[in-house]
Amino acid sequence: MEARRSANYGVSIWDYDYVQSLTSPYAAKEYIEQTEKLKKQVKIMLNDTEVDQLDQLELIDNLQRLDIAYHFGDGIQNILESIYQKTHKFDHDNNRHIKKDLYTTSLQFRLLRQHGYHIPQEVFCSFTNEDGNFDVCLSDDVKGLLSLYEASFLSLEDETMLDLAKDFSSHHLKAMLERITERTLADQVRHALELPLHWRVQKLEARWFIYVYETRSDADLILLELAKLDFNIVQAQYQDEIKQMSRWYKETALEEKLRFARHRLVECFLWALGFTPEPHFGYSRKILTKIAVLITIMDDIYDVYGTLDELEVFTDTIERWDINALDRLPEYMRICFLQLFNCTNEMAYDILRDQGFNIIANLRKLWAELSRAYYVEARWYHSGYTPSLNQYLNLSWVSISGPALLLHAYFSITNPINNKELQSLEQYGGIIRWPSMILRLTDDLGTSSDEVRRGDVQKSIQCYMREAGCSEVDARDYIKHLISVTLKRMNKDILMQNPVKNFKTTAMNLARIALCMYQFGDGFGVPHQETKKNLVSLIAKPINMP
Repeated sequence: MEARRSANYGVSIWDYDYVQSLTSPYAAKEYIEQTEKLKKQVKIMLNDTEVDQLDQLELIDNLQRLDIAYHFGDGIQNILESIYQKTHKFDHDNNRHIKKDLYTTSLQFRLLRQHGYHIPQEVFCSFTNEDGNFDVCLSDDVKGLLSLYEASFLSLEDETMLDLAKDFSSHHLKAMLERITERTLADQVRHALELPLHWRVQKLEARWFIYVYETRSDADLILLELAKLDFNIVQAQYQDEIKQMSRWYKETALEEKLRFARHRLVECFLWALGFTPEPHFGYSRKILTKIAVLITIMDDIYDVYGTLDELEVFTDTIERWDINALDRLPEYMRICFLQLFNCTNEMAYDILRDQGFNIIANLRKLWAELSRAYYVEARWYHSGYTPSLNQYLNLSWVSISGPALLLHAYFSITNPINNKELQSLEQYGGIIRWPSMILRLTDDLGTSSDEVRRGDVQKSIQCYMREAGCSEVDARDYIKHLISVTLKRMNKDILMQNPVKNFKTTAMNLARIALCMYQFGDGFGVPHQETKKNLVSLIAKPINMP
């Protein structure tokens, strides 16, 4: 009998009784009523037509950073449309650009692009010299440089001026960081250089920014109180959801029956929360948590525990979706497949009941494709084969489960499901491919060394090292370059083109939570440091109220 491998995963750091003990007073009616009063006051601010353009832009930026902008979508859209019509559309039609200061120009550029407006990079021409480089006289403008730096991450491929903007701003911000006397500004610069605002997880950024905003002399106390209350109220909702998921997981006995696998329920909930954080997406978080749990177990079956003969039968069973074939499988695979079968059918039933739309065939196709990709990688490992980088990436952006996660997210947040949109998504255009590729590449950067050490298929880093004959350091730099290019493609194909209505933010959020999870290594397989801190801040510890 072939020996079983073991990855020696640690047990979950989230005890069932602890999760069930989570509690918050902020679900009480009095807090919800207070937020409604504060929201009315903010709407008055947004509707104040006498406020100048910079004040409006800063208000929108603060609302977004504090993660309360979702309450005021129409008001924000109206302001941005008005700004676009008054400035950029007029400027473009007349082939000229009105010069503003660097801070205002960069802020306006970033906010408009975030909302899908096609603002040209040439708005920054007035800040460059005859050689096309940014003027050195800007190098002492910390606030302007920081705004330019954040704006540069909204770039598309071949926007060389924005590439220059990123290099120029990051170079000067790093050089002057230790000389910035204003602590709040220094903290913001340090935070931005670590990871730009555009690619941060919404809820985590809000928690961080609330504390920063609170220390500012110009902080609006109405915004601050609303942000704190809203965060705590939504946190109370997250607590109820993770407690439900914890009970479900205990009832499945997956942890008890499949001890070889990673048991990361709470971390799977963090994936779901980063992906679909909005309060009204509770059903989606429930579905995505379950799906992430099952993907994790399947990944460990294919990568670590299953023999090649078992994996062949397992893959065939999933492809044929054959509940009658359970007796062909060993017990651990029966448990996994039956749970997968039941969860898939449960979701399909919910959609059929609520929308009259049958998604069974769509879900079966996703799981079959994922299992086939897993099986190919298992064959590569067992035969000692190292693919080319392109061969690896063409398979692994599917095997990382991006398409499965994105399509489940679409089904769980969309009502009614649009057949034309669904067909577009299933063709795996940029809205599916690029976030999946970010998930793959960040995962490889964070986990590759550990996985290869324990005996896993060669990852993108090893494939490139072999292909290019380079060091691991150089290979990692090349993968980081691919991530940068892919993020620009996301900006173009998702943010600017918006091919599927009301899905662009969710699709881009998959890349954001991936960047977060693997920013400091394997934050999913070894979730004892940053991942634990993030989860404590999001589901366990409320923000102190005055």
